[in-house]
Amino acid sequence: MLLLTLTTYSIGEVGYGGIGVVLLLLITAAIKGGLIIRDFMDLKGVSFLWRAIMYGWLWIVCLGISIAYFMSL
Repeated sequence: MLLLTLTTYSIGEVGYGGIGVVLLLLITAAIKGGLIIRDFMDLKGVSFLWRAIMYGWLWIVCLGISIAYFMSL
């Protein structure tokens, strides 16, 4: 997870842009969010409903960000 954080930080510092970079950053954020939900929040052994709510929220946020980005192009 630290490697993913350093990767996104490095991309921001260099100043890369474009659709590919935005998609890479969103995928990285989704992976990190999934790891946080699964491991840090310890939702591995809970009911499907709680996991569906948390992962659904994560994907809705990522989808909303990507829609807002693509609408601004």
